[in-house]
Amino acid sequence: MPFIDRAAELKFLEEKWLSGTAQLLVLWGKRRVGKTELVKQFIEDKPSVYFMAESTGEKEQLQRFSLALARFFKEPLLETRGFSAWEEVFVYLKAKKQRFVLAIDEFPYLIQSNPAIPSLFQKGWDEHLAGSDICLILFGSSMAMMENEVLGYRSPLYGRRSGQWLVEPMPFRAAGLFREDRLFLDRLSHFAVAGGIPAYWLQFSPEKDISQNLRDHVLRKGEMLYDEVEFLLRMELREPRYYFALLQAIAHGKRKMGEIVNATGLPQSLTNKYLGVLADLRIVEREVPVTEATPLKSKKGLYRISDEFCRFWFRFVLPHRSELEMGRLEPVTRTIIAQFPQYLGDAYEKVARETLLARMDSFFPFTAIGRWWDRTEEIDVVAVNQEMNAILFCEVKAVEKPVGVDILESLRKKAGKVRWGSAARREQFCLFSRTGFTEALLKRARQESVVLFKEDRAVPVQGK
Repeated sequence: MPFIDRAAELKFLEEKWLSGTAQLLVLWGKRRVGKTELVKQFIEDKPSVYFMAESTGEKEQLQRFSLALARFFKEPLLETRGFSAWEEVFVYLKAKKQRFVLAIDEFPYLIQSNPAIPSLFQKGWDEHLAGSDICLILFGSSMAMMENEVLGYRSPLYGRRSGQWLVEPMPFRAAGLFREDRLFLDRLSHFAVAGGIPAYWLQFSPEKDISQNLRDHVLRKGEMLYDEVEFLLRMELREPRYYFALLQAIAHGKRKMGEIVNATGLPQSLTNKYLGVLADLRIVEREVPVTEATPLKSKKGLYRISDEFCRFWFRFVLPHRSELEMGRLEPVTRTIIAQFPQYLGDAYEKVARETLLARMDSFFPFTAIGRWWDRTEEIDVVAVNQEMNAILFCEVKAVEKPVGVDILESLRKKAGKVRWGSAARREQFCLFSRTGFTEALLKRARQESVVLFKEDRAVPVQGK
């Protein structure tokens, strides 16, 4: 499988490398997002040392680190003797008048072996490496530890880094390249499960459809994805049972704070705290209508699981765990696939937002994009520009039948209820449909300059 996408990340790293000066770079992102492969791709044609820290003691870490450096610099004596302290490492590296990359993977494991590691690296950088030729990359998957112990204001390393990059999940256009020879529905279906996590896409067989891939690689006991969510949450969280309860409630439609509290039985103070932790881990997000002037103070906040695989796992895998443990793969798979057409809605809305952001030249520069709702109505995607007094309304339909004029008329009616901008605001309308549009709607779109997208591709519509 060729390396896919990450052009922006590679450009960032290349520019830092070509600067010719000492670099202390920090990469972080959720587990399985592809940080290791990204760094390996970057260092492939460069003099480099790649070291992966492990959950072992400091002495063992230093021995393995010494061996990695000894092999790179071809020094048998170092391989035999090794370093006894990190101070020795920095003194040794300073003496090497050579431009090379030192990439330390799973840096949080080093911190676990010795909580003073951030201070030791800060001192080593200040006294020895800041004026060297090294390009030092620290990266890891523990979001909390990387953000607090490496990037945080109170971290000894704060202010030393010359660059940082949060490695995000891939967008649909990139993740879909794992199945680029497949139809849009196939790619959308797999995206609704795997999201933008490359490691999950690689678990799927390219020859199988979504039903077969779910049965063989997600729902089957013993497969990596079967226990993946439970494994990741236990790696990140101290009290996973409470987080499980919260995520299960949200996955089954309990999105308001009060609903979540009632469903879980947890006090609101604890619920708020745990939801904040899940938000920091990029698993949950709090949504407010995109037109809200003060989002943080809005009382309209709703919680949703932003990680596609977590959402799928809590929606479909956990509730059927007993059946799956007994090997009842076929009936569970049939149940899930029967519900899949409705389940695709969230994933398709995400694809629509991504598509619109890439096609802003067809509308106006967006300053915000998201959903809108009030007590009785909701609109799938709304994009705004306050300065231009411009607003875009968009409906996204993953249904089996072509979208008709009724959907456009309903969207226009709902748009009239959106209180935003001045009375002279510029309004535009857009529709996404997985299966296309009726002839009547195509005619209306031409008359009213409505922008249409079938799947994720624009439908040519001439003006009046």
